[in-house]
Amino acid sequence: MAMTTDVHVRDLRYFVTVAEELHFTRAAERLYVSQPALSKQIRALERQLGVELLRRDRHSVALTAAGAALLPHARRVLEAWARGASAMEQARAAQRSTLVVGMSTSPGRGGLLPAIRSRFTSAHPEAAVRLRQVGWQDPSAGLADGDADVAFVWLPLPDQDRYAWIVVAEEPRHVALPESHPLAARSEVDFTDLADEPFLALPESAGPLRDYWLALDERAGSPPRIGAEIASTEETYEALVAGLGVCLVAAGNVPLLTLGGVVTRPVRGVSPSRYALAWRKEDQRPLVRAYTRACRQVRDGTGRR
Repeated sequence: MAMTTDVHVRDLRYFVTVAEELHFTRAAERLYVSQPALSKQIRALERQLGVELLRRDRHSVALTAAGAALLPHARRVLEAWARGASAMEQARAAQRSTLVVGMSTSPGRGGLLPAIRSRFTSAHPEAAVRLRQVGWQDPSAGLADGDADVAFVWLPLPDQDRYAWIVVAEEPRHVALPESHPLAARSEVDFTDLADEPFLALPESAGPLRDYWLALDERAGSPPRIGAEIASTEETYEALVAGLGVCLVAAGNVPLLTLGGVVTRPVRGVSPSRYALAWRKEDQRPLVRAYTRACRQVRDGTGRR
């Protein structure tokens, strides 16, 4: 006989309790329901299954063969459901006490991350911090789609009205070049000398950030030449070594690219880069506030423990 409808966990719990007590009044007390409501629910379950589970007379309640067959399986379903509910609750609690920090470039910058983390965890010892590496195609480093709670990002951000941020580093921009490049012989480079060079560009999806690293504002309206698109530090290094183009880089990221075959030089005539910790403006959760507070303290050198 096919069961037409899925049985509710509650109905199985009612059945198991009556089967254990073999007494409707005691079972009803255990379940905190009225005895008539319990009887009615059991009858409805029997109707739904098309089989009698319990035989009742005035003095006693007994399991039928079908009821005895169902009982061990019903118990297993209830145990599995209890385990599922508890796992779900643990996951929910862990989520509440886990802060996901997004980043596309690891912020070395004088031990910024460990310093923020130690301040944050001394204020919130129960909370865990998880770092999430996000590709350069998402300039919000996970904030836009909710994958990160806070994120280390380069300004400007797309849709920046959605976010608040603290600038943690303002660094001059250098240019990274293959060491065989004619301009590599200079100790400093004027941006005007770079204007016609092929540039490595972030993916289109990076929006205003792509424009920023191509220094669009400093080009007086003439479009840049794109030598290649890059979506990670590794791709940038490979493209530089292959001579596909040059690129601007924040001073703090210079060590990531100068691995042999690539040199960097300070650039005159471009604004400094700004590296920030950002979060969604409407996100007022305590852990988000605590992390941003720790970040501000580290930046300002206040509240040292």
